Amino acid sequence: MIKLKRIYLPYSQDDGFRILVERLWPRGIKKSEAHIDLWLRDIAPSNDLRKWFNHEDSKWLEFNKRYYYELSKNNEIETLKDIIKNHDVVTFLYSSRNENHNNAVSLKNYIEKYS
Repeated sequence: MIKLKRIYLPYSQDDGFRILVERLWPRGIKKSEAHIDLWLRDIAPSNDLRKWFNHEDSKWLEFNKRYYYELSKNNEIETLKDIIKNHDVVTFLYSSRNENHNNAVSLKNYIEKYS
């Protein structure tokens, strides 16, 4: 099972294996207190795509297309799939305030569609 959670929310043991799926470290979060099992920064959208999207809802569909294309060429996707297979619960951690339109949502949809 893949869960999504904003990194600013409290840690819970129900989160299972916690993966930060952001290219940049979230502001105000201390690494020592983040309870992160793995930081897969290279699974996140490229800097160019991240800046272009800018969390604008009107760009969501196009963002998904572009991000899926990046993921299709990303070697880290196999690492991520292996981790998911080896854990009952995996939580993708993200920093965006937008709970519906962010790279973790897109990544979860990609994994579920192409696994």
